[in-house]
Amino acid sequence: MTMPSPIVAQALAESLRPLLRQAEIDHQAFARPLRVCQLNRCRATCCHDGVVLDDLEVPLLEATLADHEDLLASYGIAVLDDMFPRLPEGSRKTATRNARDEELAADFPGHFPRTRCVFLDPEHRCAWQRLANDLEEHPWAYKPVSCWMHPVALRQLPTPLLTVAGDALDPMDFASQTPCGAAQSIGGEPASVVLAHELKMLGNIAGRDFQTELAAQA
Repeated sequence: MTMPSPIVAQALAESLRPLLRQAEIDHQAFARPLRVCQLNRCRATCCHDGVVLDDLEVPLLEATLADHEDLLASYGIAVLDDMFPRLPEGSRKTATRNARDEELAADFPGHFPRTRCVFLDPEHRCAWQRLANDLEEHPWAYKPVSCWMHPVALRQLPTPLLTVAGDALDPMDFASQTPCGAAQSIGGEPASVVLAHELKMLGNIAGRDFQTELAAQA
């Protein structure tokens, strides 16, 4: 069965496409060994502070929340007065709540706020992705783009660069401190392999085949 295109990603495609088409690929970063996400170990550490949303994402997520509030509630997602609070600079993000000790990974970084995105279920899974699967949509149909991209990063330095967030490109000391963003010396595979689905989706938006380009360089 052909799955429908991700709704949120398509909303951002027009702004992402020109950047992705121009982007150079950081071949060295995609050669770094990473491990596949293991939620039972990391407990969604990358989702601890929610995510800043694009202006186009907010109304789509608000409408989806309104349409499927009961199904989301069945996942253990409690609807708050403001699920998408506004930040001081004007952008909006997904809300967070205080995390219980047992909800945090054993190696949870000490400089991270001890919070969790309100759209995480009790098993550390993304409610947006669960919803899409239950509705037989693409798994990332409703998931914010920067969430499913992690730890892939699209930087403008000053020209666009498609890379994997690491120490040199992680001034907030965030992505490189998450289990799926930190380079692994043992037991990992090249980031280009681990992040194949993310690269394919970004390639679909850009009209490029990033995996083939990476393989050719290798």
